[in-house]
Amino acid sequence: MSTRPLARGVESRMRFSRIFSLGDRKKPTSWTPAIVLNESDPLLPISIAPFISSRHSSTLPATISISTRGNFCFPFDGLDQWSSIEGLILPPSLADSNSGKSSKGDEILLVSWQSLHHEKSLVNDDFNPSIVILVDSLQLVQNQGMLVDAIDAIRIKFPTSLIWTPGIGGPDNCALLSWLGVDLFDLSRSRSASALNIIITPFGPREIDNSTNEKADMESQCEEWKKSISATRAAIRDGSLRELAEKQSISSPRSVERLRIHDKKMSSYDGGRAGLSRILGHKAKLQCNSFTSRNDPLIKDWHNRISFHHTPPNHQTKVLVLLPCSATKPYRLSQSHQRFSKSINSRSIHEVMVTAPLGLVPRELEDIWPAGNYDIPVTGEWDLDELKTIKDVFFNLVSRINYSRVINHSGVDFGICDFEIVDTRKNYSAGSQEALSMLNDAINQAIMDFKLPKLKENFHRLEKLKSLSRFQHGSDLWLNDSIVEGRPPIFTIKKNGVQLAQWNPRSARFAFSKSCLKILNEFDILPRILLNDDHSWKGDLFSTNVKSVSGDIRRGDEVLVFQNNVLIGSARAEAPGWEWPNGPGRLGRAQHRL
Repeated sequence: MSTRPLARGVESRMRFSRIFSLGDRKKPTSWTPAIVLNESDPLLPISIAPFISSRHSSTLPATISISTRGNFCFPFDGLDQWSSIEGLILPPSLADSNSGKSSKGDEILLVSWQSLHHEKSLVNDDFNPSIVILVDSLQLVQNQGMLVDAIDAIRIKFPTSLIWTPGIGGPDNCALLSWLGVDLFDLSRSRSASALNIIITPFGPREIDNSTNEKADMESQCEEWKKSISATRAAIRDGSLRELAEKQSISSPRSVERLRIHDKKMSSYDGGRAGLSRILGHKAKLQCNSFTSRNDPLIKDWHNRISFHHTPPNHQTKVLVLLPCSATKPYRLSQSHQRFSKSINSRSIHEVMVTAPLGLVPRELEDIWPAGNYDIPVTGEWDLDELKTIKDVFFNLVSRINYSRVINHSGVDFGICDFEIVDTRKNYSAGSQEALSMLNDAINQAIMDFKLPKLKENFHRLEKLKSLSRFQHGSDLWLNDSIVEGRPPIFTIKKNGVQLAQWNPRSARFAFSKSCLKILNEFDILPRILLNDDHSWKGDLFSTNVKSVSGDIRRGDEVLVFQNNVLIGSARAEAPGWEWPNGPGRLGRAQHRL
């Protein structure tokens, strides 16, 4: 009898972590991240422990079985069991060897470092197991970078599968492993800790405290697991998993190592492949409270785009003024920046904020993710790493744009430069009357020296939106011959009396109208989704109706929808590019239909 696949939907996403709802999507009874029990473990609630596993070694090769504890397979009328023959697993050191004996099972796939390099069946696009087990996880954690590489390869190849890394999970690294893409854990480490009278907490293993009658039995170990699973799920939902993973990582040098290696690996990919989001709205928060957070691929991506790609509004390429950041976001709403604006009496000056960890934030980008959403501890002093980042991004930007003059009101000393730089601080505070007076004098002098024109506000607004469009979408051609209407901060963009889009800083995105889709298609502005030829598109985008994709899709992106090579509408991506086109759950929410 053929086995039934696990029914699963995606309740929430963050980069490579997901909360899967298991079973009937209308009334799920369990979710991930979750625990796989063995037959001797305490029976935890199904909501956090949906599976029981067993290994049968009476015959060789051994058989691995996983049983559901709930009705998770359509039509949800009973429990299910899946089995897989273990095959011959060689150690990671023998990766160049091919054992020739692979795992065999329909809904369970057992993979190892060696099989990832040799197993030809893994390239079969029609094979989508319910659970993928990385059977040599315990060996991979002893080899630098191997665990990160293996999880990344599995996750990209099998985006709909749950990933289990037996033997390495605990309450102290649940969030970190979820950040890497792991969905399932087990109690192996907790059982070992209990035998040694040690308890594994979300902050790491430690000896019990006898003064409070603390225990290290399995009941106590499971309570710690419940806390960690709950905290991890909550962090995925509210977008704070990165911060939780950073907190957990410091309990172990190996965990810090894995987070850093993962960051470096993701920073080498395109944004969609790295799981990054482009648009999250004003409620999202990026907490940068540790040194490790500076290595976040999202921040590295910002450095790269400002350094090598972003171009300011076309009328602001002569004079650059550097300003300090503020705790208030967007900066323009702070009292300090309102004072700065009174001294900068020209729309032809390019205003750029100096900040950590982003380095530089141009005024035209202050509303968007993550510039409008980050928070850092403020001490009033830059450390050496922050200064290096600021200077690197600054010199890259200045040398590429080739400003004629830089007015430095940031307080950062950039040393001797091969371009003209004017210091308007002279050791005064940025908001002091003396510094503001020097800033105003420098601005007036630049206006005279470079004959900077007086520009109308409507022209200025349009050029800022063009610059923003170039940053978010790689082009501003769709804005040709358009006009901007409305009162700040919400603007309506029109062309020949027809609305093309609206800009609202609270959503920090261009809300394109149906009339704009053909223009966006003409200039190849947005990523493209091709639907199956025979599909009648009535709902949202799922792997069942998406045939292929093109372009770098980040979560939150607007995408154009095609069928039979004809533009038929648009949608907003709810999944990052690495999940398209075969990811689970809803990949995009329909916006317009033509």
